[in-house]
Amino acid sequence: MASKRISQETFDDVVQENMAEFGMDPEEAVAEAVQQFESQGVDLTNIVKAAPNPTSEDGAEQKHAILQTLDSLQKALLDASDWGRVDDLLVSLAKQCRAEVSVRFLAGQKGAYPAVLAACRLSGEGRCSLRRALGALGALLEGQPDLLEAGGREVVLRALREGGPEEAEEAESTLAALRCLRHACLKHERNRQEMVEAGALGLLTGAILRHGRRAPVVREACLGLRVMTFDDDIRAPFGHAHQHAKSIVVDHNGLAVLIEAAKAFTDDCDVLSEICATLARLSVRNEFCQDIVDLGGLNFIVALLADCIDHQDLVKQVLSAIRAIAGNDDVKDAIVNAGGTDLIVLAMSRHLGSPQVCEQSCAALCMLALRKPENCRVIMEGGGALAALQAMKTHPREAGVQKQACMLIRNLVAHSQDFSQPILDLGAETLIAEARAAHRDCDDVAKAALRDLGCKVELRELWTGQKGSLAR
Repeated sequence: MASKRISQETFDDVVQENMAEFGMDPEEAVAEAVQQFESQGVDLTNIVKAAPNPTSEDGAEQKHAILQTLDSLQKALLDASDWGRVDDLLVSLAKQCRAEVSVRFLAGQKGAYPAVLAACRLSGEGRCSLRRALGALGALLEGQPDLLEAGGREVVLRALREGGPEEAEEAESTLAALRCLRHACLKHERNRQEMVEAGALGLLTGAILRHGRRAPVVREACLGLRVMTFDDDIRAPFGHAHQHAKSIVVDHNGLAVLIEAAKAFTDDCDVLSEICATLARLSVRNEFCQDIVDLGGLNFIVALLADCIDHQDLVKQVLSAIRAIAGNDDVKDAIVNAGGTDLIVLAMSRHLGSPQVCEQSCAALCMLALRKPENCRVIMEGGGALAALQAMKTHPREAGVQKQACMLIRNLVAHSQDFSQPILDLGAETLIAEARAAHRDCDDVAKAALRDLGCKVELRELWTGQKGSLAR
């Protein structure tokens, strides 16, 4: 893996050298520079791989397009007579930043953040559009959450609190602010905690309440809520994911807000997918799982699976939600009594070619079978074991599918030995042995499944408690 890095200026100098000394055209010069640096093990992820554009008639001064836009924006912000150009320049900057990570990185290095932040503040004086300024800020922050500081955080939170001067403008400004918040908090624990301390969780649920019929806002707010429950910053030794999820539910009534919002989007699979994925992330405590049932969420989820069985992406998220709320033993029974097992098996059979759906289906059935012999009987009678083994046959290289299927088989027979022979008759032993051999992650669960099926398994004793003079 490449580990060496260079500056944009170094890359540009080589491109210019290729053009000046070897007569290459810009495309050839860039391709040659890329090949040269990559052969030396240089990581070019954050390098704009294009020749700079001339900024003077004689070509003596050259800059990349993003830097030319940034220069124009900075000048327009300083010249009151030029404020009319700010909106267009913000749109151009955002478009260029969204196009490529290297462009965002270069813009961030060269002072784009303070310029865009200045534009956000000028919007309060009516000098430019808040929506466009936040759009540029969100585009710049994507993959660069370290850019955000106290001033930017306050701009984003104020936009979520106040929005725009008109309802439509408020919704658009809220949407842009939500994107800023998501990009600022993804893989950045400090930003997450500071946003939460400043009231971001209430603003996220509040955005859904205020704009509950605007699909883009609800979808983006759901994404924001989920990001707040992530533990994805490798630099942070401890995260607050669980505390944030608890606060969303307990302090901001998040489950009720989401379930109520879903009623407005019965035909919008994208929004329903986001809502289901968010419910799954919030099901972190036994009582929260029960709350979802009490609020009518289980009936909604089961009906959604039945009505939208052909929508693969939505099915995957619904299965994820069922898997999550089935962590509660009482909810397990409620799901089975509502016909959930048959629908899960149907979903897996309908989307057998999707490893994600197969993995989530096996995982959901696995949770329903855990410590529940009667549920195991229902799953067996509904063809759950057969569907899981078919998924193993279809996706032999997918470790997630193999692992979840092995765990399901084990749960089915752990307290119901009568199911062992019927499952073995379906060819389970061979498939589980193949999973064990192909995937290291499956070794333990595969051995456990084979053992509980009554198959001969070689168990190695890794440590006896004695070595030399040591004994336990």
